[in-house]
Amino acid sequence: MALMPVPEALARVLEHAAPLSAEPVDLMAAYHRVLAEDLIAQRTQPPADLSAMDGYAVRAADVGAAPVTLKVVGEVPAGHPFDHVVGPGEAARIFTGGFMPEGSDTVVIQENTTRDGDNVTVTSSSGVSKNVRPAGLDFLAGQSLLTKGQRLSPADLALAAAMNHPQLSVHRRPKIAMLATGDELVAPGSEPAPGQIVYSNGFAIMTMARGEGAETIDLGIAPDRVPETVAAIRRARDSGADILVTSGGASVGDYDLVQQALASEGMALSFWKIAMRPGRPMMHGRLGDMHVLGLPGNPVSAYVCSILFLIPLIRRLSGREDVSLQVTRSVLGRDLAENDEREDYLRAKLELRSDATPVATPFPVQDSSMLAPLAQSQCLLIRPAFAPAARAGEPCDIIQLGL
Repeated sequence: MALMPVPEALARVLEHAAPLSAEPVDLMAAYHRVLAEDLIAQRTQPPADLSAMDGYAVRAADVGAAPVTLKVVGEVPAGHPFDHVVGPGEAARIFTGGFMPEGSDTVVIQENTTRDGDNVTVTSSSGVSKNVRPAGLDFLAGQSLLTKGQRLSPADLALAAAMNHPQLSVHRRPKIAMLATGDELVAPGSEPAPGQIVYSNGFAIMTMARGEGAETIDLGIAPDRVPETVAAIRRARDSGADILVTSGGASVGDYDLVQQALASEGMALSFWKIAMRPGRPMMHGRLGDMHVLGLPGNPVSAYVCSILFLIPLIRRLSGREDVSLQVTRSVLGRDLAENDEREDYLRAKLELRSDATPVATPFPVQDSSMLAPLAQSQCLLIRPAFAPAARAGEPCDIIQLGL
């Protein structure tokens, strides 16, 4: 099977990915969930003209030529409408958020007044609607304010609450099952035997998935045997996983048995091998309704493939409209040789020059087993296939990390 370009591979991954079903959740559970329908305001905010300041509600006609002394006819605290009309020569003590009394049309702030018993002297003139928040200033009942496909921020939740929605209809969280394979893998905290290594891939991948709002299931480490791998795949299906992510065993070695195990369970293979570095031996397919991403075993390869393919897939299933990671412009921090037929994703540091231009400097060694440079990277520098040699200072494309 020929190497597939990255854009075509991503299109294949997303081709049959539709937003998951909707479910109602309480507001406090809706953070970073994705709206399944437009949200309509159930009320007008504010519902009536309100005072924006502490002071006195008066008639602008009475205070156009200050100073002037008015009779105080009552108080208007927030949440307690005033049941009297403010007439000529009268004022009502009012507090921030108080309903404007009938007859009043402006608020004189308390700093511009002097109180003497039941009288108040206004020392500065005020025009109509001064310090007044009119009804509907924020929004009107029936207005659509939050849109389907929007990932909800704290400010969005505050708005939804003000719109009088105690629950929101959001798309179900994708469920990700993570399976590592390989006799050489041992859990962190173990003492590796000769030839063994400490397993690390799943910790980055599952954390990345959770950061995108997914639920994760850790299927552990399967040995290099088909029956155990098949059993783990069946556990993923039985758990209702929307995506099975495997790490390792997707290559062509005698002990790379993941594809064989998946095929025995009926997986429809979409592609295997991508024209990218790191991450060439990545696999994608579907097992019934479950999407399958077979990631390489090398840690950096698995990480980069998760950024490029797993994150967009999670976003699409979550109902988001913005599924692709943002590619931005930078300049090279060092010279680079010409590239071959594989698109490169180089781990790089990102710094700002004195003129605020971002500079991406790739690490000199880009081995896909090296986690220390990955942890120090702020971006992935994208080198297109067959890119000519480039000099420091030339423009380049990057994907910023820190997901």
